[in-house]
Amino acid sequence: MPTSAYQRLLELAFAEPAAASQYLTPATREAYHAFGQAAPADLAFRFERVRLGVALALLRLLAELGDLEEARQVLDVLKNALQAPSVAGIDKAMQKGAATFDRLYANLYVNEDGEQVLHLFERTLDADTRALMDDVIAEALQLVPTLDFSRDEDDE
Repeated sequence: MPTSAYQRLLELAFAEPAAASQYLTPATREAYHAFGQAAPADLAFRFERVRLGVALALLRLLAELGDLEEARQVLDVLKNALQAPSVAGIDKAMQKGAATFDRLYANLYVNEDGEQVLHLFERTLDADTRALMDDVIAEALQLVPTLDFSRDEDDE
C-alpha cells in the first residue's frame, strides 16, 4: 500500500525513532486509512483521530522549531486524546488539557516558520471535512522542507 500524505507528514514530523516510538501508535499511523474505511456510524470518531494525528505532527514541528516545552506538553495532551475510545473520550481528554493549550499560547513567541506551523495547527482544529483536512496535510507537506530547525543563531 502506498504511503498516504497523512503518513508522510507523520514520518517527517517524527523522523527521530525515539520521538516516533513515544508518540505514534499503529492506530495513529493508520488513522487516515481507518477513516477512509469507516462505517457511517464511526466516521466522526475516525475523523477526530485523523485531526489529532495531524495536530500531533504540527505541534511536534512547532516544538522542534522553537524548542518549546509548552508544545511538548500539548503533544502529551494530544497523545492522551488519541488513546480515547470515542469522540466523547477525545473531548474529555482535550478539555482536561485545556490549560496546557492556554499556557502554550500565553508563552508563545514564534518566528515566521513557527507562525506558519501554528496557522496550520489552527486550521487543523477548524477543519470539519475530509477536503479541508487534506488541504491542511498537503500544505504541511509543502511547508516542512522549507522550515529551518537550526538553533545555532542567537538573537542579536
